[in-house]
Amino acid sequence: MQKVEFELTSEYIELNQLLKVVGLCDSGGAGKQIVASGQVRVDGKQELRKTAKIRSGQQVTLGDVRIVVVGDGGADGA
Repeated sequence: MQKVEFELTSEYIELNQLLKVVGLCDSGGAGKQIVASGQVRVDGKQELRKTAKIRSGQQVTLGDVRIVVVGDGGADGA
C-alpha cells in the first residue's frame, strides 16, 4: 500500500478536495464522483459524504493508497 502524508494547514479539508490536492483525481468534481461511488474509506469506514471534514489524525484510503493527515489543524499555538 502506498502511503501519502498530507500536511493540514487549517482546521479541516473537505474529502473531495483532499483527493484532488494529493493527486488522486483531477478536480473536486471528480473527487465527489469517487466518494459517491463508495470507494473511499475514512478511518477504516466507508465514507459517502463528499464534503466530509477531514481533520488532523485521520486516515483516508482509496484503492491501494492511504493518505495520512497530519498537521496542527489550525491551532493558534497560544
